[in-house]
Amino acid sequence: MIAERLRSALGARKVLTGKAERMTYRHDAIQIGALPMAVVLPEDTADVVTTVKLCRDANVPIVGRGAASGLSGGAAPARESVVVAFTRMTKLDLFPERREAWAQPGVVTATVSERAKPFGLVYPPDPASWRTSTIGGNLAENAGGPMCFKKGVTGDYVKEIEFVDASGAVHRAARDAFDLAGLLIGSEGTLGLITGARLRLDTPPAFTRTLMAHFAEVGQAAQAVSRAIASGAVPAKLEFMDRACLGAVEGYLGIGLPVHAGAALLIDTDGDDEETVTEELELARAACEAEGGTVRVAANAAEAEDLWRARRAISPSLGRIRPHRMNEDIVVPRSALAEVVREIEELGREAGLVVAQFGHIGDGNLHPNILYDPKKESSDAVHALAHEIALVAVRHGGVLSGEHGIGSMKRDFMTDAVDAVTMDVLWRVKRTLDPRGQLNPDKLLPEVSA
Repeated sequence: MIAERLRSALGARKVLTGKAERMTYRHDAIQIGALPMAVVLPEDTADVVTTVKLCRDANVPIVGRGAASGLSGGAAPARESVVVAFTRMTKLDLFPERREAWAQPGVVTATVSERAKPFGLVYPPDPASWRTSTIGGNLAENAGGPMCFKKGVTGDYVKEIEFVDASGAVHRAARDAFDLAGLLIGSEGTLGLITGARLRLDTPPAFTRTLMAHFAEVGQAAQAVSRAIASGAVPAKLEFMDRACLGAVEGYLGIGLPVHAGAALLIDTDGDDEETVTEELELARAACEAEGGTVRVAANAAEAEDLWRARRAISPSLGRIRPHRMNEDIVVPRSALAEVVREIEELGREAGLVVAQFGHIGDGNLHPNILYDPKKESSDAVHALAHEIALVAVRHGGVLSGEHGIGSMKRDFMTDAVDAVTMDVLWRVKRTLDPRGQLNPDKLLPEVSA
């Protein structure tokens, strides 16, 4: 058995075989998958190499896993597999003179900035789960976050990766010539297991200003986004939440949010020149007011932090409305935002399901969440609505995922978004790097006829 071979090679401390232990590793934050055959907790790259070679010889699939905070089923095994959980690979080396860090995949995202802060540096990618998610998981999904509009996403801060391929060989891939690191980033563990990354650090801005604006109707908020950016503002953060989110968060935190509004925007401007930062905030304020918004500017950092607590509380608070949710992660052109959010709101009404919309609207990344109770509402209806939402994105020139990945949740939708020629190229890449199809099978790419 593969479990016995792994324990023999790595030692019992690094291999979990008990059913109760393995049950814990069936799921990510949103989906439950198959029971793993064994769970490996590697402590270095050599442990990963040993695991991959043994699984290759036994023809057993491998699923990589970080903190399992993913929202597309990417870390949930789709079939019997060995799960490689990177939570013990947490080595982090700082090189402040080069503004770089080398991180193993199990390093928690927030830890990079916390460790870099004494050197006057910061790691900008900031997914909402930054206090629990790991660098490896962020790399697998190319995670974004509120700062992605101005600062970019995870992949923009990676200079080199180390990964173990499907044969057990170790590689270093940089971003020069062919961007081989870029091929692995966002590939959801289907092309290799990332065991380390050289990250680019940045300096934090000297000044930050924050405002919240609420609107009577969801489309007005989207129109204000386009107006603000067209006026010349380049916000550091530009986040959106609709009425369902406002109600859920207010019920959770009780901080006086405008629960009767149709939607709200949270906007930060930042930089090293205070006058410019204030000017950009005023451009955003004017755009919001021109679209009928009511604006509240944070008077100080503490008040700004209170406003941002609302955004960070969206995900935990949605469970107060329904016990389950299916998370969409579409990206659409900013010019189509108003039409898209209105269409999605209407689709939810027609389906009789609660749809909560929020996201990094500055770069067109929306997270429509379908909230449901499996005891009362049909999972087939939920899946059908998710498909309809995906089609809205495709119809408006958008894509299926901005930062959460395709995973198993949206794998079937890929044929709507990717033409046959492109799909063939993607499969050729997959078969070249993973000829036996052992790396995170049944994710991202749908089966196609030969």
